[in-house]
Amino acid sequence: MEVQQLLKNQSEKFNLPDNQIYLNCAYMSPMLKSVEEAGIAGIRRKRNPASVAPEDFFSETEILRQEFGKLIGTEEYQRIVVIPSVSYGIASVTNNIDIKPGESIITMGEQFPSNYYPWKNLCERSGATLKAIKAPDTFQNRGRLWNQKILDAIDSNTKVVAMAHVHWADGTLFDLKAIREKTHSVGALLVIDGTQSIGALPFDIKEIAPDALICAGYKWLFGPYSIGLAYYGKYFDYGKPIEENWINRADSEDFASLVSYQDAYQPGALRYEVGEHSNFILVPMMLEALKQINAWKPSNIQEYCASITAQALKRLNDSNFIVEDSRYRGEHLFGIRAKAGINQQRLKTLLARENILVSVRGDAVRVAPHLYNTSDDMERLIDGLLQL
Repeated sequence: MEVQQLLKNQSEKFNLPDNQIYLNCAYMSPMLKSVEEAGIAGIRRKRNPASVAPEDFFSETEILRQEFGKLIGTEEYQRIVVIPSVSYGIASVTNNIDIKPGESIITMGEQFPSNYYPWKNLCERSGATLKAIKAPDTFQNRGRLWNQKILDAIDSNTKVVAMAHVHWADGTLFDLKAIREKTHSVGALLVIDGTQSIGALPFDIKEIAPDALICAGYKWLFGPYSIGLAYYGKYFDYGKPIEENWINRADSEDFASLVSYQDAYQPGALRYEVGEHSNFILVPMMLEALKQINAWKPSNIQEYCASITAQALKRLNDSNFIVEDSRYRGEHLFGIRAKAGINQQRLKTLLARENILVSVRGDAVRVAPHLYNTSDDMERLIDGLLQL
């Protein structure tokens, strides 16, 4: 079945300028009209605080957890928490890992800073070793070779593998299933930053069984800035949160008894939720965004992105440019590299002239299309690159 029969262009759901080609969802997603409306309604709600009942502090976040659970394939909703950022979610992880000198933590080379600095700090405090597995210095079979380097690096001294599903800079796709099997075999934890994949790339908690999955909400989840979601597995069931707040304690639903202090936390991973996670503006926006993502389905998003990029990318064959084999990259996020280097100033001038928005990360032109893009958008980008 043709992908266009499954999912058509969705640009009518956004307010993007007609004269702009936005191929930069990996930087920040545009806002859905429905999400914008939910935010405005949330702001207006504050006009009359009497309209906010005690149960409202809990009910909408519970629905949000269920919607995110649907996206990642779990009904263990009490393992899902609201966080303000990836760094916050990772801090809850590093705060609860017992690691010793001689053990190691593995990250990917040029990993996003919010999923690097916490591990660096943990190793400095504990005397453990941080190993960043760099990409191979080659254009040929780069994704396959990088995956193999990661698998080879995991050994009996590995305590944690902290990584993403796709690399944030160029969309390199990592084989999480094989990596999870290897970490299981040596008793290591797997902590995933899903910010550049969850919402656009299919993911199943039951298949991968990560110990933690941390996601910012403002990229592929189409939510607002300063809210995200995290899943914590059994390893973290009895950990210590990085903050102590009233709503994460047992029986906090009973406002009249809040002065009866509780030592126990809410069940599951709810102890790790950020204070004031009931946010009556951001939570409705995030919820509306997740409902739309679940209606679209990540598998359909991948197919659509493939359908609008495939022909344009074929034009790069036998040119100065190279793109990773589709087996080892996302369809929604990929890097275009120049074999002989690229003139950054000419690239910048080209993008400004054509009003094309992409990002340059490292030595890659990072392209991140979505359902509001068309094949013509990609053709315009490739037209320009081939002129450089």
